[in-house]
Amino acid sequence: MHYENHFETYLQTLKSEGRYRIFADLMRRRSEFPVADRRNGGAKSEVVVWCSNDYLGMGQSPIVLDAMHEALDRCGAGSGGTRNISGTNHYHVELEHELADLHGKEAALVFTSAYVANDATLSSLAQLMPGCVILSDEKNHASMIAGIRHGNGPKRVFRHNNLHHLEEELRRIPVDTPKIIAFESVYSMDGYISPIAEICDLAEKYGALTYLDEVHAVGMYGPRGGGIAERDGVMSRVDIINGTLAKGFGVMGGYIAASRRCCDAIRSFAPGFIFTTSLAPVLAAGALASIRHLKTSNVERQQHQARAAEVKRRLTAARLPVLENSSHIVPLMVSDPVHCKMISDNLLDEDGIYVQPINYPTVPRGTERLRITPTPLHTDAQIDQLVAAASRLWAACPMAGTGRARLAAE
Repeated sequence: MHYENHFETYLQTLKSEGRYRIFADLMRRRSEFPVADRRNGGAKSEVVVWCSNDYLGMGQSPIVLDAMHEALDRCGAGSGGTRNISGTNHYHVELEHELADLHGKEAALVFTSAYVANDATLSSLAQLMPGCVILSDEKNHASMIAGIRHGNGPKRVFRHNNLHHLEEELRRIPVDTPKIIAFESVYSMDGYISPIAEICDLAEKYGALTYLDEVHAVGMYGPRGGGIAERDGVMSRVDIINGTLAKGFGVMGGYIAASRRCCDAIRSFAPGFIFTTSLAPVLAAGALASIRHLKTSNVERQQHQARAAEVKRRLTAARLPVLENSSHIVPLMVSDPVHCKMISDNLLDEDGIYVQPINYPTVPRGTERLRITPTPLHTDAQIDQLVAAASRLWAACPMAGTGRARLAAE
């Protein structure tokens, strides 16, 4: 068999569909975020990053960096092992206490990423409760879908944020069958927010556990950064919360927060937790400092919301196809993979504006977009530049109305 030809066939398919991914080679500048240096072959240029998930810029905060420097000097680089074998550093213990407190839960468990946390937890829950039916929102993240599949249990997929369809599915499941409703708070590609309270109502009515992914909300919503559930006053009604340390908190890692017994069961049975090297102490220390700061400071959250609202207002005023939502996500609809990449490349090469094209399978075919993520650190001048460049490209491209037409149809 010609293995290399086999690989090449699949890669050529991606390229012909406009879905082949090219990584931007960036070096972030400390204290100058969202400005970064881009390397392209032998050339170097300055770019403004408009698609980072470091939503609040905490990855550049002196509070976080100082804590990481201290931990590096104190503990060295790596953790030295799995959590079970020499890899539980005191920073991990403190971090889990802080996360449990953030979400008002008895315990928390830290993983190397939120993807791993979702995969390991959902698959383990299905295996710990034989016959458990997981009801999953159709727009759930790939990590949640992977965890549900790896659990090898029965599942039902309900239409996005559709309470009527969810209840229809719940009614079909016998009362004494274990059930989990798995959903997100902020859906990161569209920016839609789920009706958490109403989903909890249905969970209580039909005896289901609730599993909420708050990855794109922790640090950024709620009085202490606990997410949409905290903002809406329903955090105590959610059984298991998944979050990340890599977005609002600006570092790396993921976690769940839940009851002590639930966290202990996942700790004891989930292979994705048991058999992997634990998070480096320097990362745990940085995340810990970030969480503690954002629990008491609302400045970053307020500035973040103000910048996101301003970018949406300016793009909409320029008659660009912004997908409306009530979150901080700013999807600029293109609806064609080739055009999406073309616009992204042009913004990067001609204007020094970096916005990664989002294509299938991250989003459905025909809904390709530029996903813009304003931060508190983006300036008025940088917003002016973004709006002017995007307006020029939409006016110049023959597909300029495609996104608007699809948006109007939706």
